[in-house]
Amino acid sequence: MSTDRTPTAPAGYVQPELDVRALTEVLDGEYAEIRDLVRTNLVTYASVLEEAEELGFDAYRERVRDIVVEMAATGQTGMGFPKRYGGGGDVGASIAAFETAAFGDLSVLVKTGVQFGLFGGAILHLGTERHHDAYLPDLITGKLMGCFAMTETGHGSNVQALGTIARYDAVAQEFVITTEGDQARKDYIGNAARHGELAVVFAQLEVGGESEGVHAFVVPIRSGGEAVPGVDIEDDGRKMGLNGVDNGRIRFDGVRVPREALLNRFADVTPEGVYKSTIDNPDRRFFTMLGTLVQGRVSVGGAGVNTAKVALTVATKYALRRRQFAAGSQEEEQLLLDYGLHQRRLLPLIAQTYALHFAQDVLRAQLHNVFSGLEDDPQARRRLEARAAGTKALGTWHATRVIQECREACGGAGYLAVNRFAALKADSDIFTTFEGDNHVLLQLVAKGLLTDYASEFEDLDQLGMVRYVTGLAVETVIEKTSAHKLLERVRDLLPGGDEWDQEAGLLDSEYQLAMLRYREEHMLAGVARRLKAGVDRKRDPGAVFSEVQDHVIAVAHAHVERLVLEAFVEKMRTLPEGGNKVALGLLCDLYALSTIEADRAWFMEHGRLTVQRSKAITREVTDLCRKVRPLAGGLVDAWGVPAAMLRAPDLVG
Repeated sequence: MSTDRTPTAPAGYVQPELDVRALTEVLDGEYAEIRDLVRTNLVTYASVLEEAEELGFDAYRERVRDIVVEMAATGQTGMGFPKRYGGGGDVGASIAAFETAAFGDLSVLVKTGVQFGLFGGAILHLGTERHHDAYLPDLITGKLMGCFAMTETGHGSNVQALGTIARYDAVAQEFVITTEGDQARKDYIGNAARHGELAVVFAQLEVGGESEGVHAFVVPIRSGGEAVPGVDIEDDGRKMGLNGVDNGRIRFDGVRVPREALLNRFADVTPEGVYKSTIDNPDRRFFTMLGTLVQGRVSVGGAGVNTAKVALTVATKYALRRRQFAAGSQEEEQLLLDYGLHQRRLLPLIAQTYALHFAQDVLRAQLHNVFSGLEDDPQARRRLEARAAGTKALGTWHATRVIQECREACGGAGYLAVNRFAALKADSDIFTTFEGDNHVLLQLVAKGLLTDYASEFEDLDQLGMVRYVTGLAVETVIEKTSAHKLLERVRDLLPGGDEWDQEAGLLDSEYQLAMLRYREEHMLAGVARRLKAGVDRKRDPGAVFSEVQDHVIAVAHAHVERLVLEAFVEKMRTLPEGGNKVALGLLCDLYALSTIEADRAWFMEHGRLTVQRSKAITREVTDLCRKVRPLAGGLVDAWGVPAAMLRAPDLVG
């Protein structure tokens, strides 16, 4: 691998020395030990990457199940559960383990997530001691396999409108679980088609004829390998990817479970049939319940970033080996990564991957603090939920884009299954959908920004949120960001006054942050004005909100990009002086300026970029790519993707 200074490096530029091992330690952070355990396990079971292609449909599913259970025995998958039940008692470590496992076969990853994150997480966070004692010990070892039965054929994102019913029979002291029509069947449920014995079923609770909203119940679905009476299970069959995960559909026909089957951390039903909850407001109760399950979004976002690392490692190593065309008639053919276009294709994506990695670090720390009780208050939980939603969306979209770009950057060779892109592309594509559709998640982020009254906002259902956002909250946002006050806010954002950004250095992190903050604030004010204009004309709030959804998504996207850059800048400030800090500084600048460049039309339209300065940013991005190019091999090596996970022998050497 060539890491020498290349002829394309700018004159007078001194290339920093990269210490790859030390950079890996920075990236692994406090969870280096669990990450190394996962890497070891990935290598131990590396054969599954070939088996995914060679085994039959059923045999591959069984192989994935076996690997998940065997990995559980090493402690890798139980880090987030209490020590008293055999877990590791460390929520942050559980996320780090899951992220790292995304270097390997993604069916194994998702099967792990279903079993320990979704099924196990629901019992841990929604249940009480009786459920923990009954299920967690066997669940943590993989002896007891289960499902997370939330999504229905007719309702994915809108969980409050689920159609499955759980009616309480006070005489028998049992809940009766019923699927009310095909739209209410549980669908795409992992572990359902083959291995699950229990399901955490989300259903509308009815007590004494009154609906109490969605609650979760532990329901047996299989015994001795066969569906129990009243439960009908159908295999979803082959999917676009993740065919090692046995997704299925479940219907319930009057299935009876004891009163104790209700996961009763937030609400319970007395033997006589009296509903009780410590949270009086049903909407707040619902959002509190769902908020405990945020770990899934944090996990999937991190997994997306790590699948991008695999693709970029393969493509970068290939670009440092593969030669194509000679620059002159007598010269040796050039390495792909010496071409400016190839640098432009790959190196900003490496920078963005580093940025998202550090943003994920911030999110993981927030999750750990909230779920460990270090920062457990309603405001901290809302901040966590909003950040998890936005980071998951950007991280998984990034994975999809990176895998495609890297496949193309490897030419025809990238199309061969042995070179990983086929599996990465097929298996990770669903990341943009599960644990929350990305567009829906960004709407949640934007609504939080618009209202500024999260405690009131939390109590509202979907329709209530629309009405609230287009009513009282809009008045508040307009008051904050109306035209006559916007200039003052801009001056706050631009430390040297309204014209400061026209003269500030492009590589000044304060300039870069100010640009992204300005865009976010301006967009927020704009969408609030559009909402208020519709309301003032007495139009239907739902219709008004629908019309501005594109603007809403743009606000949220801008907000999360700003958070990502802030995370990178803050990380830079903590690093000791030396070559690694200089190298990461180049990446931070490259991420910031390529982000501004990608949306330069907006910045020019809104007076924040002149034509000349826009061109200067493009030149600077190209210059940064030249500076990063000699470091590229070390930068991808620092991610620590095990060689056995890359496969691609002809590409990476």
